[in-house]
Amino acid sequence: MKMHPLKGPNRLKLGVFSANADGGLAITDVPERWTAGWQDNLTAAQIADRAGLEFFLPIARWRGFGGKNRVREWSFETFTWAAALSAATERIGLFMTVHVPLVHPLYAAKSLATVDHISQGRAGLNIVCGWNPKEFGMFGVPLVEKGYDQAGEWLEIVERLYASDEPIDYMGTYYNLKEAVSRPASLQAPRPVTMNAAFGGPGRDFAAAHCDYLFTTFTEIDEAGKHVTDIAARAEGTGRQVGVYTVCHVVCRETQAEAEDYYTRYAVTMADHAAVDQHMAGKKEFSQSHDREAYERYRQRFAGGAGSYPLIGTPQRIAEEMIAIAEQGYAGIALSFVNYTQELPYFCDRVLPILKKAGLRVE
Repeated sequence: MKMHPLKGPNRLKLGVFSANADGGLAITDVPERWTAGWQDNLTAAQIADRAGLEFFLPIARWRGFGGKNRVREWSFETFTWAAALSAATERIGLFMTVHVPLVHPLYAAKSLATVDHISQGRAGLNIVCGWNPKEFGMFGVPLVEKGYDQAGEWLEIVERLYASDEPIDYMGTYYNLKEAVSRPASLQAPRPVTMNAAFGGPGRDFAAAHCDYLFTTFTEIDEAGKHVTDIAARAEGTGRQVGVYTVCHVVCRETQAEAEDYYTRYAVTMADHAAVDQHMAGKKEFSQSHDREAYERYRQRFAGGAGSYPLIGTPQRIAEEMIAIAEQGYAGIALSFVNYTQELPYFCDRVLPILKKAGLRVE
């Protein structure tokens, strides 16, 4: 088994985010919008794999946000998606995203280990508790008030299943298991690498105590470092170290004007405004993964990339902003595009060499 890509030598790890879902992160009506067909997912993963990107990260979505295109209603389930991509790639880390209250830990342990074996140790798990009550209503499950307490039990069960050659009993607040067993264990020990996306305190405390990496958002680069400082302090209190990642949406073009014009076109002029309204309203009320100030100040960012930071411009400009993000202490960035297969090759060909020259990537 090789080292997991997120533990590799590049100082700034890079990955592709949300390609499994219709639209990716963009809520737009441009004709080239991402439709998330299987062949396109496979092509995008193989482009990223050949370019040396470290991870391919999906979102977990069970229903969409309406609008003209019913954005994100079409999405691939992440365990089976990652299993298929694991067999079709060689180096890149394949993540699964799980809504803890909707997936039993015994099932998750078996599925996660399966992907880890198929990929020869490249599996990863993004642990989220969910925020959309309509999605939970589809399952007849209410939103859990203390979701991260449940997540702590959930992950403890997974780790205990992997560590024991004998059946285990578990009696907790949320789970009651009798003589539970899950073989094979994952190749990675004590379990595959884990991440969590959180802006609020409970989520960050969970990540500090249980996860290898935290994903968070920021409004401007010059204030982004405060989130790194915050999670470092929380992790230190548990005797651990947690890498901090962020999410950005990208428009990389030959000129700055071309990039900005396209950003305005897809995220303002041709945004799917009804879907943007629904997405923003739900996030504002229920989510803890974004700065609340961003909802009103940065509507374009929600149409462009679910409220993430925009990297808009020439390859040089984008590389400079990524270098600045790394200087704020971030260990990695998950990237989204309007159309991954059309835009990833240009980004990789033009931006990665600049990052390598800056010392942030060695391969």
